Amino acid sequence: MIDTHSHINFEEYRENFEGFLSSLRENDIENVIIPGVESSSFDDIVNLCDKYDMLFGAIGVHPSEVKTFKSDTIEQIKKYLKNKKIVAVGEIGLDYYWSVDDKEEQKKIFQAQLELAQDVQLPVIIHDRQAHDDCFNILQDFNLKDVIFHCFSGDSKFALKCVDKGYYIAIGGVVTFKNANDLKQSAKAVPLDRILLETDAPYLTPVPFRGKLNNPIYLKYIAQEIANIKGIDVETVKNQTVINSKKVFQI
Repeated sequence: MIDTHSHINFEEYRENFEGFLSSLRENDIENVIIPGVESSSFDDIVNLCDKYDMLFGAIGVHPSEVKTFKSDTIEQIKKYLKNKKIVAVGEIGLDYYWSVDDKEEQKKIFQAQLELAQDVQLPVIIHDRQAHDDCFNILQDFNLKDVIFHCFSGDSKFALKCVDKGYYIAIGGVVTFKNANDLKQSAKAVPLDRILLETDAPYLTPVPFRGKLNNPIYLKYIAQEIANIKGIDVETVKNQTVINSKKVFQI
């Protein structure tokens, strides 16, 4: 399996990092993609990806970190994107859950990073929280290589609207939650060739470990839930999502 979104550069995983990576391999995790959040994390992500074959990265400024975005940040991101182990721009987007006072600033920075992704023809990892319409509408102004809606939180109608544009829907541990009806319906409606698996570790740990530190090895519980929802074999989910991930990120 491939975890397409996991913040394993965070301190929680670093005490015995090589042992941690060994445990991932032992649990059938082939690759992990580490997304950027703000510029102070970029060097660390690149260094980890350069050091370990199984790791790949994305570089971008998260909408909740727009105040860290400086006049030279785009040039800084562009520099990192030249590294072959950096396979996407992200995570970028809009977040109206934590703040609506800086909507226009979020949009401006989102658009600047989308323009860069368009120029370098790398996929984008989208953070969209309570901002579905604005995210979708802004994306229409760009000719992007591939679009991944990370931690998808819309309903099945919005999911199919995204799929109709050729976008990918990344599904994480929330799909295992009992009350996650919208996401379960989206998982059922979206064709398997448009689904990616992710954990968003250390957040959103799936059942039966909800409330504990998340870990890419829990990806199997997400795959199993999607298989249950679709009424298919879990190996089919694992195999197809690996194909999807390798196609999108060219790994």
